[in-house]
Amino acid sequence: QVQLVESGGGLVEPGGSLRLSCLASGFTLDYSAIGWFRQAPGKEREGVSCISRDDDSTYYTDSVKGRFTISRDNVKNTVYLQMNNLKPEDTAVYYCANYRGTDYRLRSRWNWIAYYDSWGQGTQVTVSS
Repeated sequence: QVQLVESGGGLVEPGGSLRLSCLASGFTLDYSAIGWFRQAPGKEREGVSCISRDDDSTYYTDSVKGRFTISRDNVKNTVYLQMNNLKPEDTAVYYCANYRGTDYRLRSRWNWIAYYDSWGQGTQVTVSS
């Protein structure tokens, strides 16, 4: 059974850091592009970041560039999202998911929700003083 499980969320003050983890079971992450998404109350789910499966290219939404870093550890079958300098507007439930589109479309469609499946249950990130 293919499954992704997120962890690492919590409450942090503005300017703080968190590292989210996305653990895969039932499949090998080596062969998968993985995306991180988030959904704040009353808002649509949006793409945050993605890491490709072939050359580990990374993609970020503009609002997190320079603050968030996505990486993978294939031995641990885990993808991470390091989040630094967190802001109140980063508050959301964060999800990871498995990209099912083609490699050549990843650059332009990495944040298209329809191209993903095997969504995790999400982990809450709250940035507040």
